[in-house]
Amino acid sequence: MSLIAGTGVGDRNPADAPHVLDHPARAALTGPHAHFAERRGRVLRYPVDVSPWLALPDEPEERDWADLAALAGPGTEVPLLGHRGEVPEDWEITFRVDGVQLVDDGLAAAPDAEAVRLGPADVPEMLDLVARTQPGPFLPRTIELGTYLGIRRDGALIAMAGERLHPPGWTEISAVCTDPAFRGEGLATRLILAVAHGIRERGETPFLHTGAQNTGAIRLYESLGFRLRRRTAFLAARAPQLSADDRAAVPVA
Repeated sequence: MSLIAGTGVGDRNPADAPHVLDHPARAALTGPHAHFAERRGRVLRYPVDVSPWLALPDEPEERDWADLAALAGPGTEVPLLGHRGEVPEDWEITFRVDGVQLVDDGLAAAPDAEAVRLGPADVPEMLDLVARTQPGPFLPRTIELGTYLGIRRDGALIAMAGERLHPPGWTEISAVCTDPAFRGEGLATRLILAVAHGIRERGETPFLHTGAQNTGAIRLYESLGFRLRRRTAFLAARAPQLSADDRAAVPVA
């Protein structure tokens, strides 16, 4: 199985010491989110109704890609969020967007009197808001990853933000979105700062990801006190079809 390059970008010097945020999904799935982890060989992932994030080894070998294909299912499109290495040539790259990772560097985190904690009963409304605003993946069980806060007006959910990846000592802020009819009121900012407050209260540090082309959001985040830590890539690839013999040869860990 030969490889083709060009599936990820990063600006961390290879000589730098490794950091837990270099591989946040792996750090989460082997740490605070270990109870979510599904494993095959050295490949880890969240359940598909929780999060699309998965974790490959630093330098995946042929066996690892076979494990991933078997775990996901032959011919399945697999998100490779944050993967900065290479992919086998028999995997079809179906999506790629450059991204950035930003970390707390002086947020004025504070609770918000209007923000309410969202729970399982709120998930249908949350999924509807996400479908209308497209902040990124939010699935039926994503709420299990951490605290989600929302703002309601006349009973309707109009804005939300919450927690996703949880590497040791860090928590990702995600699913930040506002109903288009209520944009310009600063609701996203208030919720980001409220979620960050809860993270800080646990003695952890907030971070987040967004698309590198999302310059408006990046300016907002930087104005709030986030700083760019690294550039990354959000991509997906379609697993090759495996024969029955191939699947039988890949053991389940």
